[in-house]
Amino acid sequence: MGALDGRVAIITGAGGGLGREHALLFAAEGAKVVVNALGGDTAGEGADATPAQETVAMIEAMGGEAVVNGANVADWEGARGLVQQAIDTFGDLHILVNNAGSLRDRGVVNMTEAEWDAVIDVHLKGHFAPTHFAANYWRDQTKAGKEVSASIIHTSSTSGVFSNPGQANYGAAKSGIATFSQICAKELSRYGVRSNAICPGARTRLTLQTPGLGDAVKAPEDEAFDLWHPANVAPFVAYLASDLCSFTGETFIVQGGVVQRVQSWTAAEKIDKGDRWTVAELAEQAAPLVPEKPQRRS
Repeated sequence: MGALDGRVAIITGAGGGLGREHALLFAAEGAKVVVNALGGDTAGEGADATPAQETVAMIEAMGGEAVVNGANVADWEGARGLVQQAIDTFGDLHILVNNAGSLRDRGVVNMTEAEWDAVIDVHLKGHFAPTHFAANYWRDQTKAGKEVSASIIHTSSTSGVFSNPGQANYGAAKSGIATFSQICAKELSRYGVRSNAICPGARTRLTLQTPGLGDAVKAPEDEAFDLWHPANVAPFVAYLASDLCSFTGETFIVQGGVVQRVQSWTAAEKIDKGDRWTVAELAEQAAPLVPEKPQRRS
């Protein structure tokens, strides 16, 4: 038996890269999969059903069940139809993997409004819209007396939780996704839904275009472990999607054989006067709020 036997999953952006590896492993573990892919380029332009069809063909060749969905996940009605397709085709929905995304890297001073909006749209709205309709389905099931055990896996990034120059739009969206995942965990637990996020490290179309990563993520020429292969990330995503996982509201870096929890924002140093500060007082006493970094030894 597979870890996902009998479960129905939607995986967005599953025409290649991480999404395809998720879909293939999910199917191998027994899930029925709705393979969503708009099929655009790395900037999110254009549409092509071929990548999603190829993923479905690979799943069917291994004896699994899957269907193609070509909706834009950032489109409200497209997201509604995506969730409904899973229910109509396979009779239920248990898992949503929000993975679709794009890149339009540029420095803050040079980024255009269109570049900002496009990336924020596909990542933030593209996570929210499918989650909204899936959550409504699970809420209705709960209200009807059905016991729900559902899981949402969101795709954040180290660019979002640690910041990366040149990716203001992408980093802001990915940071928002990590927080969105935590909010989903708090709001949807009453409906039997768990929500977690990953920050994957893998060789994809997007990372190959990320400044400074192109050469680093290349596959090894020998038989050494391929640290950046996207298939390395899929097992942890499948674990999060399974009933074997009980935790929620967490974010993890996943790369190669490493899984590392990311600690969320935490309160740190503070000063307290017990009364309203003056600017002069703050100028004199605020320095301890930011401890000095240790000097490097030469």
